[in-house]
Amino acid sequence: MLNDSLIRAALLTRLRNAHPRPKALIEELRVHNGNAIADVVAIHSEAHCYEIKGDGDKIERIAQQGLYYDLAFRKVTLVTTSKHIAKAVKIAPSHWGILEAKCNSSNRIVFKSVRQVKKSASFDKQIALLTLWRNELLDIALELEEKVQSKTNRDSLSSLISRAFGAQELSLTIGKALVLRSLIKDQA
Repeated sequence: MLNDSLIRAALLTRLRNAHPRPKALIEELRVHNGNAIADVVAIHSEAHCYEIKGDGDKIERIAQQGLYYDLAFRKVTLVTTSKHIAKAVKIAPSHWGILEAKCNSSNRIVFKSVRQVKKSASFDKQIALLTLWRNELLDIALELEEKVQSKTNRDSLSSLISRAFGAQELSLTIGKALVLRSLIKDQA
């Protein structure tokens, strides 16, 4: 039986060995003020969310989680097992990538691409910014040379920043902030 932790370990190994290698890998990233938690986020130039559903998980949960992921990420890939693959193809948004996790003859987890990822048309700049911490938002706002008070809340900061960037530029900016967070965390 393939569960989340086995699939996650294999996925992280796959991503670490990818060419090009992600600048950062973040596990359990809170999305939209904690309304959803992304299992794994790989940051190349932009953040790419990977949602894992093992044999014992309810695949139907992606309907609710997907609403938040599509707003916060331009790319989302569902990683699931053979048990769920038929249903996943039916219920996962058509722009989501789908990877099937299986055990090979050596009992190692391998991945088969079922569907390639496309960019989400639902990406919402302000909601995407809510994956960042307040101090990260403040740093971005200060780079805009905006007069920002140190007491400004996350919602106000995300609103201000979202108006200053296009979707792709903002997605790249969020990616940079998450990479920096990952580097600081690794040094601690």
